[in-house]
Amino acid sequence: MHLIGNACVYTSSASFADTFPNGVPEQPAVWGVNRGEGFGLSCHSEAKPKNLLRSAHHNFQLSVLNTQLPTERLTMKSKDTFSTCHPLVNLIYFAMVIGFSMFFMHPVSLVISLVCAFVYAANMNGGKSLARSLMFMIPMMVMAALLNPVFNHEGATILLYLPTGNPLTLESIAFGMASAIMLGSVMTWFTCFTEVMTADKFVYLFGRVIPSLSLILSMTLRFVPRFKAQMKLVSDSQRCVGRDVSDGSVVSRIRKAVTIISIMVTWSLENALETADSMKSRGYGLDGRTAFSIYKFDKRDGKVTLWLALMCIIILAGAFLGITSWEYYPTFTGEIISPLGAICYIAYTMLCLTPVFVNKLEERYWKEHENE
Repeated sequence: MHLIGNACVYTSSASFADTFPNGVPEQPAVWGVNRGEGFGLSCHSEAKPKNLLRSAHHNFQLSVLNTQLPTERLTMKSKDTFSTCHPLVNLIYFAMVIGFSMFFMHPVSLVISLVCAFVYAANMNGGKSLARSLMFMIPMMVMAALLNPVFNHEGATILLYLPTGNPLTLESIAFGMASAIMLGSVMTWFTCFTEVMTADKFVYLFGRVIPSLSLILSMTLRFVPRFKAQMKLVSDSQRCVGRDVSDGSVVSRIRKAVTIISIMVTWSLENALETADSMKSRGYGLDGRTAFSIYKFDKRDGKVTLWLALMCIIILAGAFLGITSWEYYPTFTGEIISPLGAICYIAYTMLCLTPVFVNKLEERYWKEHENE
């Protein structure tokens, strides 16, 4: 295997002498897709070998340009094993944890959701990435906690009166803090969701049911990271030629920023045209068009699904019994903890930490078999 730019090039065992009896051409024959995201064959060389199709053992090169292959399936050991599970398993898990985080307002449930979301995010991307996310998340949580008692004056426990004459209640402060915790946990879960549920998983799950929506979602999820990467590339290139947006006067920096924005707009339009041409060439919208998939529901996926279903049943049973219910207005109403509540919250914790358990079991497996 050879690397040409960002292309993965595979060659067979035949020698160049067998394929090119008259000598190696100056421009080698590269078989692949030009600026596409799939597999195909196209010759980019003017010098063609003799009897190229004589035998399957002839030298050929397959190039895949601008293709993001799922690295977790290429490596023996993945950083996040849970992301290698079947897309349906990933979707079920995130639907559960995000739904429970949004609708369970019990203080214990909120704390469990926030802590487990932080643990999974750190386990997936590392503590530094989580710290960078917290730099933006904490101010939003603080703002949400402070704004609620300013505009919401419900509650029976009055602490003091604001200069406007409105009361400041303990219940409004507690509800503001609960809302802030819920906001932080949901944002963290969605951060993990975007890391695990890639565009190809969306197409696999919803491509046949709602093809238009799945296409829009996959293209949107794919465009944002590509735009950020291209923006960084353009900014670094401009910095190398002395057009750094952080240097110079205000007018100069604005002019340099406008140049970068112009380049990005041009790139976006060109990328849209190339995507449209690529979709048309691959028969998008035609009847009877098939789709390739690398996903298969195996025994591991079945075990994880059963585990998620069991934990969900326990949690929903606790919610049906009113264990997870909590009222903030006009006074605090609900039970902090009980024997049944402890079982429900343990199940909720184990549900939220399911990806961490899967990752730890995988690490243990590889440690046991690394010397074999």
